[in-house]
Amino acid sequence: MITFVGFVLVQATGDPLAAYTVDASLTAEDIARLRHHYGLDQPIPIQYLNWLGNMLTGDWGTSYYTRENVFDMVLERLPNTLLLVGISYTVVLVVGLVLGILSAVRQYSPLDHAVTGLSFVGIAMPTFWLGLMLIVLFAVRFKQFGLPYLPVGGMYDERIGISAGQVLWHAVLPATTLAVVIAARYIRYVRSAVIEQIHLDYIRTARAKGLGERVVLSRHALKNALLPLITLIAVDIPDLLSGAIVTESIFAWPGMGRLFWSAAERADIPVLMAVMLLVAALNVLCSLIADICYALVDPRIKYA
Repeated sequence: MITFVGFVLVQATGDPLAAYTVDASLTAEDIARLRHHYGLDQPIPIQYLNWLGNMLTGDWGTSYYTRENVFDMVLERLPNTLLLVGISYTVVLVVGLVLGILSAVRQYSPLDHAVTGLSFVGIAMPTFWLGLMLIVLFAVRFKQFGLPYLPVGGMYDERIGISAGQVLWHAVLPATTLAVVIAARYIRYVRSAVIEQIHLDYIRTARAKGLGERVVLSRHALKNALLPLITLIAVDIPDLLSGAIVTESIFAWPGMGRLFWSAAERADIPVLMAVMLLVAALNVLCSLIADICYALVDPRIKYA
């Protein structure tokens, strides 16, 4: 059902062969032959069944625009997005957990007010605006002032060549753009979850037994507060895989988001369907992993 709905929506994005119609060297008969070759002259249900049958046999199709194998295109871009998402999520978890816990244990303190205010600002900032502001500040202005500035395009400097240092240096701005908004949400979730736990009876009992505050937080409160965070992570990871469209476009990062955006502009159905299917499968996988993590974190949860 997910693939069929996605296929119908993709069909509504436009004519996949629109780019060929502006080529004066191609006649109407040539366009008709291309349409027949790709099966675009058939009803949508037949097109879907043909696509599904090919996908089940491992044939992801061929891009209408570049004529490359879709599987190879996805395989080339996927590691780049996973790298960017991995760096971003590392920052998100560290910042979200540390600031969220500190804000919770020092509730209504100046630190709590500062962290809460900054998190609201982070949540309110649009990704595209934040990315552009980071470029203006850390690339344009720093260069004008003669300071070391950050690169804003690609994964590495072609004059230097690809290396781990180059990739990490070029990932600073796009990873920060992705991490800021998500980390702000995680701070709010962690703060609320920890505050809820530290006011429950079992925490008072643990303190009454003479356990130190650090032990009470790490072994009891934080462990139970992780449940909503696990759900949030399971939802966010697939969204990031396809949702890094704006960030990857701004910073010319050659990942899945940029691939999806360029395919959407050209109504490249095989590429769009491959990305959507991958994200749907990742959603199911992350939900399964989240269910397993629930049982590991909370012994009260058992699966028959």
